[in-house]
Amino acid sequence: MEIQWRKSSKSAEGDGDGCLELAEQDGEILMRESDHPGVVIHTTRVKLRAFLEGAKEGEFDNFA
Repeated sequence: MEIQWRKSSKSAEGDGDGCLELAEQDGEILMRESDHPGVVIHTTRVKLRAFLEGAKEGEFDNFA
């Protein structure tokens, strides 16, 4: 089965613009950068939610 990758509407338009893409497969959440599609990070919904909540609260703002 082909993986259906999704990217944020906030990402730059066009291919290869370094967008972060997410997909779900076999109960795991997959993440990759569109400009490096062969490197895929596997995580869980719980861990992704914890990261997103931290990002919303500004815990990672020093990286941007």
